[in-house]
Amino acid sequence: MNTRRKFLQFLAASPLFSQALKQESAKDVLSVMDFEELAHAKLPPAHWGYMMSGVDDNLTRDLNHAAYSRIQLRPHRLVDVSNPNLGVNLYGIQWPSPIFLCPLGGQKMFHPEGEVASARAAKSRTAIQILSTQTSISYEEVKDALGRPPWYQLYMPQKWDDTEKLVRRVEAAGCRGLVWTIDLLGGRNTEYATRLARTDTRDCYSCHVQGPNGNGVARASSHSPMFTGLSSTAINPAGATWDFVDRLKKLTTMKLLLKGIETREDAKLAREHGVDGIIVSNHGGRATEDLRPTIESLPEVIDGAGPEIPVLVDGGIRRGTDVYKALALGAKAVGIGRPYVWGLTAFGQEGVERVLDILRAELQLTMRQCGTPTIAQITRASVDVIERR
Repeated sequence: MNTRRKFLQFLAASPLFSQALKQESAKDVLSVMDFEELAHAKLPPAHWGYMMSGVDDNLTRDLNHAAYSRIQLRPHRLVDVSNPNLGVNLYGIQWPSPIFLCPLGGQKMFHPEGEVASARAAKSRTAIQILSTQTSISYEEVKDALGRPPWYQLYMPQKWDDTEKLVRRVEAAGCRGLVWTIDLLGGRNTEYATRLARTDTRDCYSCHVQGPNGNGVARASSHSPMFTGLSSTAINPAGATWDFVDRLKKLTTMKLLLKGIETREDAKLAREHGVDGIIVSNHGGRATEDLRPTIESLPEVIDGAGPEIPVLVDGGIRRGTDVYKALALGAKAVGIGRPYVWGLTAFGQEGVERVLDILRAELQLTMRQCGTPTIAQITRASVDVIERR
């Protein structure tokens, strides 16, 4: 992985490569990973660091993807796969694909149209979009671009009154899914982001009214529209417990999902507290250096959640085969984060659309090769898992 990143840095510095980038178009990009180097060449160090940082040594970030190489497909031949159907149903709504856009904050640092460009891509491909609390464009504007209310990822404000205002705001706008991210309540050490931020010679105060903090992330931004009308931009109450899940359930009629569950025990507690869904996530390796790839955590979370609660997963998805493997291990839907923001950085809306198109085409091809023409036919019997040593 380090060798690959050094090679990408070499490419990004090459004048010939930079000239080639100017002539590239999204439709010419062949794989999702090709977008990574295109995005890297366009971004200043602090913004690249914010996107790509894991925590500590970035090991969990890299394991998220590497773990998929330990899952083998079991192809089945002579099955009629002439008309594969990628459709899934979530909370009574039919979607043409199980791939959704994860929340990722401050997308204007990657493209001038930010979350609006991502929303337009999600609209054109009828994909679920989850909007971050740290969005650089308001929920209402993104809703207009998407043509429907996106799901909303909640970073809970430190004051409960602010939480109530924020939740009621998105519910009044028609939001149907509230996704409380709970994996950052204890803080994190984004060392890679901090190192790159220190090499950035730009004036960060032009965007961040208090400058970047020790994690290379803005402490307060002049572009944080979801904090308008709140008493503070401070998030993640230190004393949050499962009681807060109960309070959210009483506060809203939206579907409540918890994002950041990684163990059977927590999944069982989530079920007992009445959550409507779980997203198995380690924040793209940006929460805890726990060395637990999300695809390895998925089966035990499903076991703890029980059959009635949809379990989704994100982290490390780079190929349609990865999507297929996650579905085979029980995920109801599969989220992507960095890949679509690479596409956004490189080509705006067209880049996000191309990332979704590539993953869908690869998933469809895998379904054909494995003799599973519908998502429902993708089961645990569709894969073999090689135990990690």
